[in-house]
Amino acid sequence: MPITTCIFDAYGTLFDVAAAARNVAAEPGRESFAEHWPAIATHWRLKQLQYTWLRAVIGAHKDFWDVTQDGLDWALEAEGLEDDPTLRERLLQLYWELEAYPEVPAMLHALKAKGMNTAILSNGSPDMLNGAVQSAGIGDVLDDVLSVESVGIFKPADVVYDLVGQRFGCAKEEVLFVSSNGWDAGAAAGYGFTTVWVNRAGEPVDRLPATPNTILSDLTTIPDLAV
Repeated sequence: MPITTCIFDAYGTLFDVAAAARNVAAEPGRESFAEHWPAIATHWRLKQLQYTWLRAVIGAHKDFWDVTQDGLDWALEAEGLEDDPTLRERLLQLYWELEAYPEVPAMLHALKAKGMNTAILSNGSPDMLNGAVQSAGIGDVLDDVLSVESVGIFKPADVVYDLVGQRFGCAKEEVLFVSSNGWDAGAAAGYGFTTVWVNRAGEPVDRLPATPNTILSDLTTIPDLAV
């Protein structure tokens, strides 16, 4: 069955989640933060993900913006920077303006030129996602932005992946699902999607019941797989 619908995770896949910390480190007057930003970016992202999994397991959902703030607070405390409220405010502000990876606009335009449905499926809250899409200027090449907030649980719950078929009326076999998270690409493969793991860091494959169908280092060749 041919691919008709290309679905993308947002954070780390289309949008560079390290950009907020990296850009703050480059601002005048933030020189002392420069030595901390790689650790802050790493801890922030890891805790953000861990808190989504834990909240899904224990049934204590709250939206991704709250989880994002919780993850940042943990990261700042881990680096001894919890007493700088202006730093926290600036990092959170820039998270609404994350940069898209350089290849993203051309890749999405190529998919639309092939007649593909394109959408985001993300743990992000609708307001966060819309802000990132607008900031990156890619709204014209996305048919929809789907958020877990409509089902009240984070990925990789099956009810999240169900949103794709409900929105586009397509079979699982028609979907190419792309994520920078190995666990997400693996879970979506187990669900029945054809999946791509965008493994920018060259990490090992996660030990899960299902594994991604394809592993790439960036998004450039995604249109070649949408056939």
